[in-house]
Amino acid sequence: MENRFNRVRSVKDMVISLVILVAGVAFIMVPDSVPVNILGYTLAITGLILFFVMKTAYKDAETGEKLKKTEKYFPASKSEAILKALSTDPQDIDLESEDKGNGLKVDTYYSTKTGHVYTQLFEYIPYKYEPCSPVYSYDISKAGKLIG
Repeated sequence: MENRFNRVRSVKDMVISLVILVAGVAFIMVPDSVPVNILGYTLAITGLILFFVMKTAYKDAETGEKLKKTEKYFPASKSEAILKALSTDPQDIDLESEDKGNGLKVDTYYSTKTGHVYTQLFEYIPYKYEPCSPVYSYDISKAGKLIG
């Protein structure tokens, strides 16, 4: 699933980094004391680094649409129930057991603009989460429980 969904910059990422960069440049331009100039250089460098590093959106390699991501963690004992719910109806997932273990991870990629939701279950194998289900595709109205 990680090959299909690549991290990209969102508009929010670019705006945040540019605001910090512009604030830094403004502090540098102000003819004031040395501490203000140091703050300006620090903000400007931070803004530049964030511009090149911060990527919070995901892009589907097949369709090209931009998506957001949520992750939910479950105990490993819930594997069968979660697999069954994902293959039939994602609204049947029992969220009461969420965050009571980290043996399983459900990654959900979604777009509120297009209404598409993609979900996959991962199992923790030492040092890494490995996929243990195919990528399921749903309409956003059917998978609202996974997004919230």
